[in-house]
Amino acid sequence: MILSAQPDMEVVGEATNGEEAIGSWRQLRPDLILMDVRMPKLDGLEASRRILKDGGDGTRVVILTTFDLDEYVYAALRAGASGFLLKDLTPEQLVSSIRIVLNGDALLAPSITRRLVERFARPDTTSRGTADLSTLTARELEVLRLMARGLSNAEIAERLFLSETTVKTHVARILPKLDLRDRVQAVVFAYESGLITPGD
Repeated sequence: MILSAQPDMEVVGEATNGEEAIGSWRQLRPDLILMDVRMPKLDGLEASRRILKDGGDGTRVVILTTFDLDEYVYAALRAGASGFLLKDLTPEQLVSSIRIVLNGDALLAPSITRRLVERFARPDTTSRGTADLSTLTARELEVLRLMARGLSNAEIAERLFLSETTVKTHVARILPKLDLRDRVQAVVFAYESGLITPGD
């Protein structure tokens, strides 16, 4: 009801379990999926992973759950989700969050991202090689390091004596170079590649 009431949003389908979600995605190809975690037959994290494995054809996934567990949040990010929301958010927050994701951003605040990544991420050379970092300029590496430490674009701009617009441009260049969907994935990548380690 909340989303259907928005003039620029249309709910095109619903599913009761992860298998149905995958089937509906194949048929409907929505711009965004709100996915629960605990569902029968196939949980939402595995369903998200399968949908996003091959890029999801432009579909973004946001996890919407009652379970505020760090393990779920990190598993969702590893699966490729663009955000993680709890069901106690207000209707306005839900609508705003969906618009944020559809505009190409992620939903987690930098401080939350940093807390999760520092707790769970360890350098993982099996998932992404560090060779990808060679495609970044020295300035882009600086920006990525500061993103991974939880700084906002404005804070990065202040630290590096740049305009916020210039920082946004650097972030926009970093993502495609590393084949990443959004800022959250960039932070995870920075830790997993060993560019930054917990406590840096």
